[in-house]
Amino acid sequence: MKFSYKEYGDQDAPFIVFLHGGGVSSWMWEHQVRHFTNYHCVTVDLPEQGKSTQCGPFSIENSADQISEFIHKLANGKDVIVVGFSLGAQVLIQILSESPNLIHYAMINSALVKPNKLGGKLINPLLRLTYPLIQNRTFAKLQAKTLFIDEHHFETYYNESSQMERETLARILKENMSFHIPSGFEKAKANILVTVGAKEKSVMKKSAVDIVNSNDHCTGVIISEAGHGAPLSHPKLFNEMIEKWIDGEELPRNCEIIE
Repeated sequence: MKFSYKEYGDQDAPFIVFLHGGGVSSWMWEHQVRHFTNYHCVTVDLPEQGKSTQCGPFSIENSADQISEFIHKLANGKDVIVVGFSLGAQVLIQILSESPNLIHYAMINSALVKPNKLGGKLINPLLRLTYPLIQNRTFAKLQAKTLFIDEHHFETYYNESSQMERETLARILKENMSFHIPSGFEKAKANILVTVGAKEKSVMKKSAVDIVNSNDHCTGVIISEAGHGAPLSHPKLFNEMIEKWIDGEELPRNCEIIE
């Protein structure tokens, strides 16, 4: 495969793939892979990110194609579970749209599906002003706090983010801000859990509602007290949600169903 990945847990067990968000990489799933030892867990570094910096250029569609091929080769007939956060959740939506029968369980966490055309046009001018800040440790500390990145992971986050090329960052931001629900998503057969934090921006909550309304197999949940970054800020609750959802049990009380 072109991208970097790591495997954990029981390789004979059901298969969970974790797709990270923008600004971070596969290390963000440490709490999950330590917990799900009874599954065959795989964390992926998306193209141009983490240890996949030489794989590119990044696009949501290209990433989805590569990961779909990867799942076909590695799953070996087992049940496939995919958990995506933010940018990774957008990639997951693309996979579901292109390969409606590939995934059995899909957890879409904090996916933006309402394109921001004005924001997209402003990315390059803003980056010309702000890009030098990515090598500033004080600025990086502030950014890490908004992403719920703890001290244990800060150096990894800082090293990766400070080395990202401006063109790469612009490409990722444009892909993220222009993404919409693709044609074919309505045909996905997976059991889909759509989650968003109660403290996230209204556009993220509206995106969650749009996703839920676009496929009859979706269940939508608002996670109480969580912002954009529930896998990092509320790992115990996040892991419990995944377990109960896969097992068909009632979700934790901290979860409000989107009607």
